[in-house]
Amino acid sequence: MMARMASEDTRTTKPTSTSPTVRTPGTPGTAPRPEPGGTAPRTWVTRLVVVGIVLSALNLRPAITSLGALLQEVRDGLGMSGGVAGLLTSMPPLCFAVFGVTAPRLARRFGAGTVVCAGMAAVTAGLLIRPYTGGTAGFLAASALALMGMSVGNVLMPVIVKRWFPDRVGPMTGLYSMAIALGTAAAAAATVPLTGALGGDWRTGLAVWAGLAAAAVLPWVPVVRDRGPAPAAPAPGKVPAPDAGEGKAPASDASEGKASAPTAGEGQRPALRITRSRTAWALAVFFGLQATGAYIAMGWMPQIFRDAGVPASTAGVLLAVTMVMGVPLAFVIPRLAARLPHQGPIVLVLGVCGLAGYAGLYCAPAAGAWAWALLIGISNCAFPLALTMVGMRARTGAGVAQLSGFAQSTGYLISVPGPLLVGVLYQSSGGWGLPLALMSALMLPQMAAGLLAGRDRTVEDEAGAMPRTAGR
Repeated sequence: MMARMASEDTRTTKPTSTSPTVRTPGTPGTAPRPEPGGTAPRTWVTRLVVVGIVLSALNLRPAITSLGALLQEVRDGLGMSGGVAGLLTSMPPLCFAVFGVTAPRLARRFGAGTVVCAGMAAVTAGLLIRPYTGGTAGFLAASALALMGMSVGNVLMPVIVKRWFPDRVGPMTGLYSMAIALGTAAAAAATVPLTGALGGDWRTGLAVWAGLAAAAVLPWVPVVRDRGPAPAAPAPGKVPAPDAGEGKAPASDASEGKASAPTAGEGQRPALRITRSRTAWALAVFFGLQATGAYIAMGWMPQIFRDAGVPASTAGVLLAVTMVMGVPLAFVIPRLAARLPHQGPIVLVLGVCGLAGYAGLYCAPAAGAWAWALLIGISNCAFPLALTMVGMRARTGAGVAQLSGFAQSTGYLISVPGPLLVGVLYQSSGGWGLPLALMSALMLPQMAAGLLAGRDRTVEDEAGAMPRTAGR
């Protein structure tokens, strides 16, 4: 009898051990559901996320630099005044600030992947529509639509990296930062030749970049449709168990489709009072000042070289050199920063390169033009460093989302007046002495803010402790 019961029990349990285990949300100790075909769980989704990150990053700047390459043709074609053209060149940081602040809230509601997918669709529509609107107002509105999609991508890229690659924040940040730099340089260098090859119509030359944006939508569609959980970040100082991600994600960084149901105690966690964090403010100032330097360089460096006697074609190549420097360094700097407990030394090295480049532009702009372009290009790699610190200064995906939205929105607001002020100083003084002095002076608070932002601490600690302290 006992032998028979044991035999029946063996027959009962045997098939269960070979059948796939279905994962139930919130059930600890269960294994992930295998994907069809016997591959590792969710490997295909992770690969699609990597492709989506790279393609999206490639599209975060071409709408700006492609327009810069054809700005004169656009002005002539639309009858655009100089004042309106100035407004157009100031739109990117303004839109990044205004629309970027909404990205964390949208991510909490729909999921970061869904919002980035919609953002790339908005970029596609804006780039496709704006050359054919037939008027200045329509051109500005369509540009704003494309910039809106780019702004949510700016803010949510660190969130997606933190969510899907918690143990590879540095390398993944370097990968998409490198893609941003590559897209920026490619659009600046290729727009004019593409326009000529496509018949010489500036409208076609601008619209062609909508194809690249449309390609960035495709990998996100299956990621959004997938309902499985994304990998979760391990707890500080702990190695995650095989199922550590299940049920642990806050609503803001749940699976890349719709937000999953939070577990007890996690979904009820209140949003951080991010403005109470000194690190958040330091990172916002650092981000804003480095963005100021980058937009000044993109807008005015060719003119500085041309006024010094450098041919126009060479001046354009020098700007391309400055922008291309971000491709290799955007991959190296985040990897290095992720290994350091304090990112201050990198901040100082980049700041010193910027000071040397601006000093060289003042003393010998033509004689050492290539050296100054390289130094300023190195200095502009404070951008990938700032993005890396966003991912490192928060412990959770929700914290990264809030910090990224705050730092980038506030930072881009800080950067709006910079290029305009340089133009005013140049016009009023008749030379580049005062503008270069301003650029050099801005490097000092940038380094100070970067030193504060680079300290080994998190916004959750600062923003969470201060309200309780105030109530004592």
